[in-house]
Amino acid sequence: MNGETDLEMTAPKNQGRWSQEDMLSLLECMKNNLPGSDNCKFKTTESHLDWDKVAFKDYSGAMCRQKWVEISNEVRKFRTLTELILDAQEHVKNPYKGKKLKKHPEFPKKPLTPYFRFFMEKRAKYAKLHPEMSNLDLTKILSKKYKELPDKKKMKYIQDFQREKQEFEKNLARFREEHPDLIPSEKKSDIPEKPKTPQQLWYNHERKVYLKVRPDATTKEVKDSLGKQWSQLSDKKRLKWIHKALEQRKQYESVMREYMQKHPELNISEEGITKSTLTKAERQLKDKFDGRPTKPPPNSYSLYCAELMANMKDVPSTERMVLCSQQWKLLSQKDKEAYHKKCEQKKKEYEIELIRFLESLPEEEQQRVLAEEKMAGISKKRASSPASKVVVDQAKAKYKARENALKAQSDKKRGSDKEERGKLPESPKTAEEIWQQSVIGDYLARYKNDRGRALKAMELTWNNMEKKEKLMWIKKAAEDQKRYERELSDMRSPPSSTNASKKLKFQGEPKKAPMNGYQKFSQELLSNGELNHLPLKERMVEIGSRWQRISQAQKDHYKKLAEEQQRQYKVQLDVWLKSLSAQERAAYKEQTSNKRKSTGKVRGPNPKGKPSIQSKSDSDDDDDDDDDDDDDFNENDDDD
Repeated sequence: MNGETDLEMTAPKNQGRWSQEDMLSLLECMKNNLPGSDNCKFKTTESHLDWDKVAFKDYSGAMCRQKWVEISNEVRKFRTLTELILDAQEHVKNPYKGKKLKKHPEFPKKPLTPYFRFFMEKRAKYAKLHPEMSNLDLTKILSKKYKELPDKKKMKYIQDFQREKQEFEKNLARFREEHPDLIPSEKKSDIPEKPKTPQQLWYNHERKVYLKVRPDATTKEVKDSLGKQWSQLSDKKRLKWIHKALEQRKQYESVMREYMQKHPELNISEEGITKSTLTKAERQLKDKFDGRPTKPPPNSYSLYCAELMANMKDVPSTERMVLCSQQWKLLSQKDKEAYHKKCEQKKKEYEIELIRFLESLPEEEQQRVLAEEKMAGISKKRASSPASKVVVDQAKAKYKARENALKAQSDKKRGSDKEERGKLPESPKTAEEIWQQSVIGDYLARYKNDRGRALKAMELTWNNMEKKEKLMWIKKAAEDQKRYERELSDMRSPPSSTNASKKLKFQGEPKKAPMNGYQKFSQELLSNGELNHLPLKERMVEIGSRWQRISQAQKDHYKKLAEEQQRQYKVQLDVWLKSLSAQERAAYKEQTSNKRKSTGKVRGPNPKGKPSIQSKSDSDDDDDDDDDDDDDFNENDDDD
């Protein structure tokens, strides 16, 4: 039963669909996709075959597999005794062919590694000293002893290994010349090799260097050591291998397209050829190096949280968002609107910077970035369409117009700088921004007023600067942060006229007691001066953090103290009010009611039963000025 008769027997099935030529093409495609060393049972190899690669013309992988099942059912899958005898004769003539090659008497012996030389030399000695130990325990001891050997003694074993390795390679080459019939001819595929990732390129390079220094290292030791080095590699060095990987991928694309034209039967999609070898993190790193702007927070609340969290490094991550939420609720509507405007401004600036970045990229990269950003509603499908170029041009025109409007707006702002300065203090600058302001003129002159290139160069220079060089600018940034906090606290404090009215005291008025356990805890920390070294904002954060960490029993203790002081205060207040004349009592009530109305307009009522961060700022005022704090607490008392 030969192949031709088999095909003839199978041909009548689905004759309208599968011609004899198609079936022969199927078998040829299967043959091309077989592994180089096909030594397994046919069922095993068949189960591992990638039928999507076998697919050709209009036939899918599933259709090809079904047809192969039909054809193989007509072919015998056993061997006759005649065929076995032929194989036996070949085995007798060449008993060492294939997997048994290393058992040939003339095959050179592979040299022992430096560690095994040490192991074989010392094993008998340690076995006598420790007869109770198992082979596993002896191996562990000798492995530890070898690692502790000084380099001078270890070098002796390494040199012996290298000398014997050279002899082994010479003898192996001689053996291949003398026995060419025993060496299997390696069937190499002519399909171009797939491009490597940046990490693979770096690993192959560093592995050679590592093995020169430590030729006795095992594969596991090499992988572990180099794996740690890659994770600690600087961005600058990582970029070098990212660029190499991109160059290799471009070469692969051109070579693979030529190969596909010569071999149209291979079913490899365009996506398979152009698939990126970079990870998401590597792509982001390259974009950042190329000048892609950082995306701003999506809304005013996120912007506020980002600024606040910069000073919360010592606060547990689980508590940060809670504190940010509490602080945000205590902001006035005016402050929230200021953050909203700031956020919108950052978004507009980001969109303009993004368009500048897009203009510096080739067409394919522009489509990729637009698809990632989802700018102007461009989806990946639309970005890959021919009309995407028109959409990109429209987006550019739109943001060019926005850039001009932004410039006009900034010119208008310069005229009303004094007025704006009174509304909201200038945001604090980072160390990098302060340094850039000092050198921007030199870089613009160097790059002929090309701001984009100048900013890229400055960012690269800053990233490569040592910490000692950055220290001066970091100190200036810290001073600017303190300035911002000081101006912000001054801005939020009430005007001097209201302060004067607040400080009009009635003689003998009792001091307001804390409203809850948290206020009592705050007063205690602020009054003992323990947190005086911290800025106001950080002081409040630290108090909140400490309150969260104390036990429930301690919280209950502070609550009882506050309740006791409240009872004493109410008794003292009743006695004091009775001692006032009718006129003085009316004036006192008028003052407290006016204060309640004015504060109600700005802040609104505080939620009952929850300690707020505003209470903490009141407690801080108590440390600085007892009179101010008394009035703040009286406001809450009147609510009672």
